[in-house]
Amino acid sequence: MLQGLKFLDLSDNALTGEIPSEIFHLPKLEQLHINSNRLVGSIPEDIGNLTSLVWLIFYDNQLSGGIPSSIGNLKKLEIIRGGGNKNLEGPLPQEIGNCSNLVMLGLAETSISGFLPSSLGQLKRLETLAVYTSLLSGQIPPELGDCSKLQNIYLYENSLTGSIPARLGNLKNLQNLLLWQNNLVGTIPPELGNCQQLQVIDISMNSLTGSIPESFGRLNSMQELQLSVNQISGRIPAQIGNCTGLTHIELDNNEITGSIPSEFGNLSNLTLLFLWQNRLEGEIPSSISSCHNLEAVDLSQNALTGSIPKEIFDLQKLNKLLLLSNNFSGPIPPEIGNCSSLIRLRANDNKLTGSLPPEIGKLKNLNFLDVGSNHLTGIIPPELSGCRNLTFLDLHSNSISGNLPENLNQLGILQFIDVSDNLIEGTLSPSFGSLTSLTKLVLGKNRFSGPIPTQLGSCMKLQLIDLSGNQLSGEIPASVGKIPGLEIALNLSWNQLSGEIPAEFAALDKLGVLDLSHNQLSGDL
Repeated sequence: MLQGLKFLDLSDNALTGEIPSEIFHLPKLEQLHINSNRLVGSIPEDIGNLTSLVWLIFYDNQLSGGIPSSIGNLKKLEIIRGGGNKNLEGPLPQEIGNCSNLVMLGLAETSISGFLPSSLGQLKRLETLAVYTSLLSGQIPPELGDCSKLQNIYLYENSLTGSIPARLGNLKNLQNLLLWQNNLVGTIPPELGNCQQLQVIDISMNSLTGSIPESFGRLNSMQELQLSVNQISGRIPAQIGNCTGLTHIELDNNEITGSIPSEFGNLSNLTLLFLWQNRLEGEIPSSISSCHNLEAVDLSQNALTGSIPKEIFDLQKLNKLLLLSNNFSGPIPPEIGNCSSLIRLRANDNKLTGSLPPEIGKLKNLNFLDVGSNHLTGIIPPELSGCRNLTFLDLHSNSISGNLPENLNQLGILQFIDVSDNLIEGTLSPSFGSLTSLTKLVLGKNRFSGPIPTQLGSCMKLQLIDLSGNQLSGEIPASVGKIPGLEIALNLSWNQLSGEIPAEFAALDKLGVLDLSHNQLSGDL
């Protein structure tokens, strides 16, 4: 029956049941496509009968059991794609090394476990090894370095241990090395610098130690260098500046020391620079302004010093600049107004001085502004109302003075305001009531006086109100007790409020914290 069949494609249907045994008695079958169905059961040993098979495609089914050792009989096999069978289990058989024509081995998103067999090194035509998001353990076999045509190693999201084999440096055609989220240890082999075709190195989320090899500076084709969440130490090699094709550098969450190399200014294609949570010192090199394609920069949680270079705001594509928890000093440059794409700016927990530049109001796309915990002075510029897309404003713990801008109500989609622990004075404007998207209002520890505006009750999404530590007077508006979203806290303590506690407060049955202490309230509870 169908003894001359060479090509069988049943893919992308709703077929159920087990793979019929008759399929494994088609001696001339070269291509078997049964992917994207609902097939169950195991792959039988009889698959070894298909000695003419070149393509074996069975991904996205519900197959279980192991890969039979008889697969080693398939000397003509070039393609195995069996990913997405969650219950496919057991180790890769050593006999896989007999499939000498294999070009693609894909068993990702399965439950394949155990060690990768050393016999993989016999696959001289292998171009892609993709067994990611599985249950592999043990070491990466050094013999992989003998697969001279290997272009792609995708072994991420497993439980691989040991070190990265230095013999991988023999792979002159290697383009993608993705080993992230394993349990790898040891140093990064400098021999990888010999893989001249490497485009993506992602070995993040392991336990790698040592320094970044200077030899990486020879990788002229490299586009992404991702070493995040390891224990890498030492300096960032200046030679990385030679890799002019780089678009992504992610070295965050390590123990890297030294300064940011000025040679990074050579990386004109760089779009993302993540160096946060390291031990970097020194200043941000002004040469970074030459990286005209930069979109996201995160240098947070280091020990960087100096001022924020005005040149960084010449980057017209920059939309995220995160500088929090460093030792930056000096003013926020007025050139910030030139950075028209900026969406997110965090420079909190530094030593910045001066006032918020009025030019910040030019940032029509700014959504998130956090410069809390600095030494800022002066007033909140009324020009801030030009940031019509602002949803998050945090200026807490500075020495900002003056009144809140009257036009703050023009920030119609503002959700979070924290200007606590400053020297701000004046009265609370009734226009607060028009900020109907507001969820958190934190104005504590300032010098506000006068009444709490009744209109605050129109902010129906408010979850937290903190007006403590001011000089507010008058009665508490009953409207505050009618805010349905008020669940986290209502803190009006340490003011000069008088009158009775509104009966409407009884309706705040979801409220977690109510603090009205240190006022002049009267009447019955």
